[in-house]
Amino acid sequence: MNIRANILLRVYLSFGLIVLLAVAVLVRLCDVQFVEGHKWRAMADSLSTKYINVEAARGNIYSNDGSLLATSVPEYELRMDLYAGGISDNTIFNSKVDSLAMKLSQFFADKTPKEYSRMLRTARRDSVRYLLIKRKVNYQDLKTIRTFPLYNIGKYSGGLMAIQQNKRILPFKDLAARTIGYANENVKNVVGLEGAYGNYINGESGKRLVQRIAGGVWMPVNDEAEIAPKEGADVISTIDINMQDLAQSALEKQLIVSDADHGTVVLMEVATGEVRAIANYTQVAPGEYKEVFNYAIAGNQDPGSTFKLASYMAMIEDEVIDTNTRVATGTYKVPGKLITDSHGSVGVVSVKRAFEVSSNAAVAQLVNTHYRNNQSKFTEHLYDWHLNEKMDLQIYGEAQPVVKNPKNKSWNKNLTLPQMAYGYEMQLTPLKMLSFYNAVANNGKYLAPIFVKEIRRLGNPIQQFKARVVNEKICSDRTLKRMQEMLEGVVTEGSGKLMGSPFYRVAGKTGTAQVADGNRGYRAKKSYQASFCGYFPADKPKYSIIVVINGPKNGYYGATVAGPVFKEIADRIYASDIQMYNNVTEHLAGNTKSPESKAGQSKAVKKVYNSLGIKTLYAAKSDYFNSIDTSNGIVYEEYSDVKGMMPNVQGMGLKDALYLLGNAGLKTRINGSGKVIAQSVPSGTRIGKGLLVQLELR
Repeated sequence: MNIRANILLRVYLSFGLIVLLAVAVLVRLCDVQFVEGHKWRAMADSLSTKYINVEAARGNIYSNDGSLLATSVPEYELRMDLYAGGISDNTIFNSKVDSLAMKLSQFFADKTPKEYSRMLRTARRDSVRYLLIKRKVNYQDLKTIRTFPLYNIGKYSGGLMAIQQNKRILPFKDLAARTIGYANENVKNVVGLEGAYGNYINGESGKRLVQRIAGGVWMPVNDEAEIAPKEGADVISTIDINMQDLAQSALEKQLIVSDADHGTVVLMEVATGEVRAIANYTQVAPGEYKEVFNYAIAGNQDPGSTFKLASYMAMIEDEVIDTNTRVATGTYKVPGKLITDSHGSVGVVSVKRAFEVSSNAAVAQLVNTHYRNNQSKFTEHLYDWHLNEKMDLQIYGEAQPVVKNPKNKSWNKNLTLPQMAYGYEMQLTPLKMLSFYNAVANNGKYLAPIFVKEIRRLGNPIQQFKARVVNEKICSDRTLKRMQEMLEGVVTEGSGKLMGSPFYRVAGKTGTAQVADGNRGYRAKKSYQASFCGYFPADKPKYSIIVVINGPKNGYYGATVAGPVFKEIADRIYASDIQMYNNVTEHLAGNTKSPESKAGQSKAVKKVYNSLGIKTLYAAKSDYFNSIDTSNGIVYEEYSDVKGMMPNVQGMGLKDALYLLGNAGLKTRINGSGKVIAQSVPSGTRIGKGLLVQLELR
């Protein structure tokens, strides 16, 4: 082959390869463009724009009396588009950027004017369209910032962008904070009402289109969300803010006095089971207490002597004892243990008296004597009362009660039964114990406590809650009456005398229990739990309260440590609730003549008199009147409005007088305050529009 043919062969081969490669590229381009085009276009869009969730404003939480316990307020992140329409011209920007920097420096006080100016100019030079100015700015501050140079050019054209976020606040701060709870995506276990009712409170998130810009920052494409978020529903709790304040104050004060480790108090309405106040405090430093853990619903411990109510109720219900049955106090010997009374022996006394002085030996002897040969009969009562079951509370975190029976491996046939009799070898929460006492106050109807009574959306109820009935009747009326008398006797004659009051009757039971120290049990350094559980007024119960204080250093008896908290709460509530006053003689002080009213609008004044229960005589049906005070009631004298004639406004308040004179087309001049005693133009005088009338008020 000659040289020419060799060269041509090589040229043809190279050309063929180039054509083949071009065809392959063309085929691949067509495949990407037409076959896989939708896939790559979607990927490109996802890399440059995307939808993000816009958090909805969470619903409010209200107290029983309408006070706001938790709410969401808007909080803003301020950003700036350095090339927004109104400031794209360099002349406008450069003439006002230093003024803006000075305003920002003065307002936030975090940078000097020079630093702000340098930041803004550098961002302008780098064509930044989403510069961060400040985080966590409230609405009032935002309104002020909108008046700053450049930003006042226009809501959007000035470059200022306010990205709204929602901040959760508690208007009453620490009041019921643990019960209100919180919502945190990083916390697995939900807390309080915020967590339990999150599905209602959270609302529905919206959608906003954002675009990725330089630096990997995502910037909203539009000023408003493409899909607006739906606000959450409101929760109406059973908490009374005044009672909550009282409970927390009384508990904290006593914890400081007794130098205790922690404590809890729960106040519940007897008839409804609605929790009006719940406080839990833990010592975080000497003399300082915070709400850290909800002991009321999750603090399982031996209830101590407050449990004796259940022991005596079982025996009286089985008719093995009565209140006048005689029993020895002081000590009671069982195999392996000597049960003693902390206050010593008071001799052989009645069952009622043994209960009043809280004798451990007496109740242990009675229970062991009557149920020793059939121990499950005693525990069956406790199971029938559902003391071994959770109460299915509206707040998460309720501890599982531990109430043994003879089938349990840890049951000791010699020790367990007599020790259960006075509140050991079991685990119950304070709220569980309070619910049982509340059942006695509620004539035997055992209710599970509730914390939420209603869910509302836009002011309209969408769900309402009533307390679940755990047990319609825990015992017979005969037994119930005996237990009510015994509980009242504790306060009038026994260990709870400190809780008594000359104004109302109290029923309840003191409790003092030694607390086990983990695996070291009761033999370690002694720590005690002081408690008092009861209700008031005893003759017509309205509220039940339990107070539990753990690890007090200054005293440990229930009456002296927990009792003062109960008494302070009960006294203050009784003093402020007129509905609890019974057989109070009514005294009329001062002048008993019906109070005189101002002349004016009849509808408003009649409503006031009717609310006060004052007898009224209506002489006419006119909208306005002049009243005459009489000893037989209030006689309303009709006011007649004649067009073109001066109205009689004497005796009226300024609001009603100005309304009538204004309708008549008159101008007024006012002198003094109070009600009208004189008018410069006599009533009945012919008048014209624009006439000046001077009113004297006193």
